[in-house]
Amino acid sequence: MTRWLKHLLLGVFIGLLGVIVHLSPAGLWLEEKFGLYWLFHLRGAMTAPDNVMVVAIDQPSAAQLGLPMTPRLWPRDLHAQLIEQLTQSGARIIVFDLIFDTPGMEAAHDVRLASSMRTAGNVVLVERLVYEDTALHTDATGQRNNRIIKEGPIQLLPIIADAIKARAPFPLPKTERVNDYWIFKADAGDIPTIPAVVLQTYALPVYDDFIRLLHTVNPAYTADLPTGEEALDIEDLIFTLRSLFIKQPQIVQNLQTELNRDVSLDSTKKHIIQALLNLYSGSDTRYLNFYGPPRSVKTIPYHQVLQRNENAITEKQSEEWPDFKDKIVFVGFSAATQPEQDIVRDDYHTVFSNSDGLYISGVEIAATAFANLLENKPIRSFPLTGSAGVLFLLGLGLGIIFMILPNQTAAIASIILLFFYTGSTYYYFKETSIWLPLVNPLFLQLPVALFGAVILKYYEAKHERQQLKEAFGYFLPERVVNDIAKNAGVMAFNNQLVYGACLATDAEKYTALAEKLEPRQLGQLMNEYYAVLFEPVRQHNGTVSDVVGDAMLAIWAKTSATADLRKEACQACLDIAEAVERFNRTGNQPELPTRMGLHFGEMLLGNIGALQHYEYRAVGDIVNTTNRIQGVNKYLGTRLLVSSEVVIGLNEFLIRPLGDFLLVGKSSPVSLSELVARKQSASQQQLWLCNVFARALHAYKNQQWIEACNGFSEILNIIPEDGPAHYFLKICQQNKLFPPSDSWDPTIRIENK
Repeated sequence: MTRWLKHLLLGVFIGLLGVIVHLSPAGLWLEEKFGLYWLFHLRGAMTAPDNVMVVAIDQPSAAQLGLPMTPRLWPRDLHAQLIEQLTQSGARIIVFDLIFDTPGMEAAHDVRLASSMRTAGNVVLVERLVYEDTALHTDATGQRNNRIIKEGPIQLLPIIADAIKARAPFPLPKTERVNDYWIFKADAGDIPTIPAVVLQTYALPVYDDFIRLLHTVNPAYTADLPTGEEALDIEDLIFTLRSLFIKQPQIVQNLQTELNRDVSLDSTKKHIIQALLNLYSGSDTRYLNFYGPPRSVKTIPYHQVLQRNENAITEKQSEEWPDFKDKIVFVGFSAATQPEQDIVRDDYHTVFSNSDGLYISGVEIAATAFANLLENKPIRSFPLTGSAGVLFLLGLGLGIIFMILPNQTAAIASIILLFFYTGSTYYYFKETSIWLPLVNPLFLQLPVALFGAVILKYYEAKHERQQLKEAFGYFLPERVVNDIAKNAGVMAFNNQLVYGACLATDAEKYTALAEKLEPRQLGQLMNEYYAVLFEPVRQHNGTVSDVVGDAMLAIWAKTSATADLRKEACQACLDIAEAVERFNRTGNQPELPTRMGLHFGEMLLGNIGALQHYEYRAVGDIVNTTNRIQGVNKYLGTRLLVSSEVVIGLNEFLIRPLGDFLLVGKSSPVSLSELVARKQSASQQQLWLCNVFARALHAYKNQQWIEACNGFSEILNIIPEDGPAHYFLKICQQNKLFPPSDSWDPTIRIENK
């Protein structure tokens, strides 16, 4: 699989991972818990609409009025006075977040409250939802019936219910933190909640225009709708419109087109009708677009509104009096401090809960929900398909970035990409209230992309190193290849002084063959030949250090002079000799008889060269001496010569000592032997040869020329082709005829290479 395809698949995986997590409950939980929190706090508080206000039952009001903090203990004639004052001030809708489902402490107060509500004609009450649980039971026939749990509102006090404009519950999810609310409560029969009811009530002045647009789209849609806003039952109207929009989903687009096309409506009316379209076309739940910490919606203490009726109000106080004209006023308990919040628990943890423990009150959340609907600015999560597409493209982009850039640069580029994405997410959230995924890209996709790219590039680098090792393994020792792979091509001058055995080989007749054969044929022949030589070296833990023409240099090196190292070198030499003999017997190619020389000593292993050219070589006298030893084969007619430094202490091999030789360019003689065979596999003839040759060589060293000549001649009678016997017999015969001086030295001098 190609590199780009792997990274492309990584990008696809990251994208799909982001999509899957985003669509899962865990993904939604993370975005709600952290993503929304960060976005709200990045945006900060914003100004709430000035036509939505809260009249707060709080500690200052209770103290001023001499009443307890608990709202249900307040006399209801005070609420009647409040309604009258707000009505006199021109409030458009009055919403009570108080429950009036039981008679008050004084019946007269209930009567006055109902009268004030009826006179105002714009009061909306919050009602309480309860659960009705029918337990499992068995009827007379023995048939088991299932439990049914129903959710519905508690009936209001009749006198109050008949006086109000509308009523609705406002349940909030029982979660760790309130982020959303229900517009329609499906578990309670799709009942509308306070924000929906208040908005529909607020939109009554444009009801006729709404019906006109609906009739333009399709007259059949308006057949079952009531006419005349005064006679409308708000709850019934909402149920009817809700059913229509569910059954005819295309109605939204058609109404939107007509609304945009209509020129008779001013911008205010169009805005309200647009809010209605959003109300009936959206989901059952909506996310709250909080304006800030508690009391961000303009809040007036309850007692200050009542003071308007008192004669003691000053002119300055009259100027500072809040303007309630055309305002939607929500009345309910709203604590200003944490201690009073603890007395009456009607508060909810939100993204803007204060650090001192003060939470936003239920009445302010209701006001916030309505204000969001009225402004057409609830928090809207980006459509699932759009979010999935964005996350997939982000993942794909991260995969591509890590493909074309190094990891460190790619990490920086990815952070920059996600920085711009975060900036875009913040912009859309602040300006359009659209909520894009934030936690998923920052804390899932980016780390996975970084980790995945590191792992992928690690395996790519490992694969490349393996390829490098395989490629360089043909030319360099494994240790050196490993070093090159680790240093990624950096030249390391880690030359090392070691003990080692050095083997030099040379093929006879190579020069003649090079003249006769075509270069391609010669190259093929030498490749096959070197395969024969290299394999025994490799099997016995040696390293081919150099190949030039028909010559090979192999080494066995360690930091200590161990017998095992010399033993492995000797075994390799014997195996090479047998392999070359088999190679020459095949008859399919010209023969290449091979001479070998093996020496042991200190050498320097490392990178040798300068400027732009370096080679890994063994350097030292051992290399030159080994080549000279190999050259002695030409004089003695042997194939495998070793120095005494190699075979000392090795009893596994049969050797034929050949005496001391002063090699070309050397000042000290080297004791050489022929490595004949492994003792366990040596033939009787080889044993006899070594024994007789040793006696003859001893006679030679003692200048006993006749005995020496007899010994070498005896060998030649049995083995006529024995090279060392011929060589020494010739010397002994000459010395027999012309005896040397008393200072004669048995060391053989080699004059040429």
